[in-house]
Parts: sequence; C-alpha cells; structure tokens
Amino acid sequence: MSNKPEAWLRGPLDDIPVLLQPVAYALLQAREEINELMAGFPEVLLWEKPAGLASPGFHLQHLAGVIDRLFTYAKGTQLSQQQLDALKAEEKAVENKPGLALLMEAFDKQVDEGIHQLKETDIAILTESRGVGRAMLPSTVIGLYGHAAEHTMRHLGQLLVTVKVLNSGRAQNLP
Repeated sequence: MSNKPEAWLRGPLDDIPVLLQPVAYALLQAREEINELMAGFPEVLLWEKPAGLASPGFHLQHLAGVIDRLFTYAKGTQLSQQQLDALKAEEKAVENKPGLALLMEAFDKQVDEGIHQLKETDIAILTESRGVGRAMLPSTVIGLYGHAAEHTMRHLGQLLVTVKVLNSGRAQNLP
C-alpha cells in the first residue's frame, strides 16, 4: 500500500464540518485503498467466491450502493425507484456481472457525491431523526453517516482478504 499517511493523518479537510471529518476520512481512505488494491486485478477473478466468500465484484457494487442508500436516508428521503432497482440488481450481480472499470467508476463517483453531501450538511441537523427503509426504522443523520463509514471500512477489509486469497491462488497455479 501507499507510503503516505492515512487520510485522517493529513490534516483537516476543507469545507467538511469538523464532526463529519471522520466519515469523510473513512470514505477517502477506502477509495484510496480500493483503487490501489484493484489496480491490475484480473477481470476473470472479479466474480469468484473463494471458500464461499462474497466476490470482489459483490463488495465493490455493494459499497457504492450502501453509501448511496445511507446518504439518501440521511437527507431525509426514501429510496427512489432507480435506487430500489439498483438494489435488486446488486442482489443479482452474479448473473449480470458488471466489469471492474464500471464498478470502480460507480464507487469513486459515490464517494465524491458523499463528500459533497458532507460539505453541504448543517451540523445542527446531525441529531435529527431519520427513518430507514420501508419500516422506517429509527436512526439519526449522524447515525447514518457513521454507519456508512463503518460499513464501508468493514467491506474494505473483506474485499482485501478476498482479493489476497484470489491472487495467492492464482500465483500458486502459475508455471
């Protein structure tokens, strides 16, 4: 991985409210690590599921989707039909198998949109209630942002392990 310090050790981020900086750091760190991890990753392994683990393709698609969904709830809105359709497509990704470039582009774009939303967030609303999903489960703006950061980092860790397992298996099969 890169020799530069992690995102949170590079100083405050311009225009991001101080209380939301940890969320932004997590998203930016995940983007850097995922882009580095997936550079040169063989397309043929993208949808492989070693030992029944989720595939790298699933993690990439899910990461973009979860950031989109949680940030939508943080705005106080429910998912659009397009987002619901994307969620269904995410569940059927193994059938559709989007390519690595498309998945990376979607993830990077979602991180950019998330950072923009954090910049626009008034800290006075962080403790406001937000309903999640059709059941309108209770959360708050800060809870949704925090979970987006935590969930992103959790999937980054899973993706890292899966990619390393797949790459080591490929290396062992080389002549």
